[in-house]
Amino acid sequence: MTSGVRIVSPIDGSIVAERPYATDAAIEASLGAAREAQKAWARVPIAERRRYCLAMLDAMLAMQTELTVELARMMGRPVRYGGEMGGFAERVRHMVAIAEEGLAPLEIEASDAFRRRIVREPLGLVLVIAPWNFPYMTAVNTVVPALMAGNAVILKAASQTLLVGERYAEAFRAAGLPEGLFQHLTLSHAATEGLLETRAVDHVTFTGSVEAGRTIERAAAGSFIGVGLELGGKDPAYVRSDAELDHAVENLVDGAFFNSGQSCCGIERIYVAESRYDRFVEGFVETTKAYVLDDPLAEATTLGPMAQAKGADHVREQIAAAVAAGAKVLIDPGHFPRDGGPGTPWLAPQVLVDVDHSMSVMTDESFGPVVGIMRVRDDEEAVRLMNDSPYGLTASVWTRDLDEAAAIAAQLETGTVFANRCDYLDPALVWTGVKDTGRGNALSVLGYRALTRAKSMHLRNIA
Repeated sequence: MTSGVRIVSPIDGSIVAERPYATDAAIEASLGAAREAQKAWARVPIAERRRYCLAMLDAMLAMQTELTVELARMMGRPVRYGGEMGGFAERVRHMVAIAEEGLAPLEIEASDAFRRRIVREPLGLVLVIAPWNFPYMTAVNTVVPALMAGNAVILKAASQTLLVGERYAEAFRAAGLPEGLFQHLTLSHAATEGLLETRAVDHVTFTGSVEAGRTIERAAAGSFIGVGLELGGKDPAYVRSDAELDHAVENLVDGAFFNSGQSCCGIERIYVAESRYDRFVEGFVETTKAYVLDDPLAEATTLGPMAQAKGADHVREQIAAAVAAGAKVLIDPGHFPRDGGPGTPWLAPQVLVDVDHSMSVMTDESFGPVVGIMRVRDDEEAVRLMNDSPYGLTASVWTRDLDEAAAIAAQLETGTVFANRCDYLDPALVWTGVKDTGRGNALSVLGYRALTRAKSMHLRNIA
């Protein structure tokens, strides 16, 4: 049994860092400090909480260059993309700006006879279990709104990107946040489950695989704590006959292969109207071939290694199974000399045609740089195929007619529908999923409801 975490870089197999698991005593001390700090924090005005959170953002932005290189070493994303601070800053600023609105009481009556209102109170202690693929941005979806709502937060960063937790703590220290309100812990799976089983925390948000999400739900069963889950995805795109083709190609290639396809809302399957199919596929392949698979620390690199070899091998197995069932590959891996083959995290992007829903690559999550493209006859067939999935995080429709896009969106079983864009999270809109993608709401004013409890005030005046 391991006693800690070792971060192995996918670039060259070097050890980035090693950290021991928190002891039972350290965990208990952290929980006690958080509980004590939260009592006072709940009475701090929202405007003052805002000041701390924005100061944390300033501290993070000051470290951006260093964080970008560190992320590349930990999980392989090319440094040319500047890490995650763009989306991170957008989410922090928006959630801070709408905190007053999101936490405002619902006034029912304010008469001479009665004062009736529904207020929002903090839950207490929130545990955030973050993934490795976008470790800053996914964590901040909960960390900042939870603090703004008056909660204390404990962050469990993913083992692959463990240093993210230390960076968060460093930024909050620089911001002067009171001790105990934000802490990061290096937790084993057993210790994490124990926190949920014993109701040591009041709410948990988790981003990760479906199976791991089931483990979280089982651990929390009977504790009656809140559980927010963002799990798997197999996000589809539909290119209609009236789409602006060049725009669709450029954005869908990026949506499929950014971060080596390791994105919760990345594009994993594409359906194209018959009349545009050939031109779309041709453009998609040519755009894909322009990618550069190489050292993510080099500015020219647009595609780095996957975070782990086992993830790359999973994609290789899906591709091989699809080809055996009749699919055709359109990218020669030899075009990407850095492709390392089985057992390595270095994987060339791949485009498949002649695919169908009998193939795993079109129905099961890939989470890597592969996409299957199918032709469809009409909107009805596209909707049927897009909904033929156990997942439902996002879907995108590419068309010049937004009324038609809205009509299609109404039929799709998913948390978010885009028109003419993809692979994006809008902090003003709720981030949610359906089916095996999970449950719960993050960001927007609805995100504040998930991190607070409602209390009714029914005050009768007898003067």
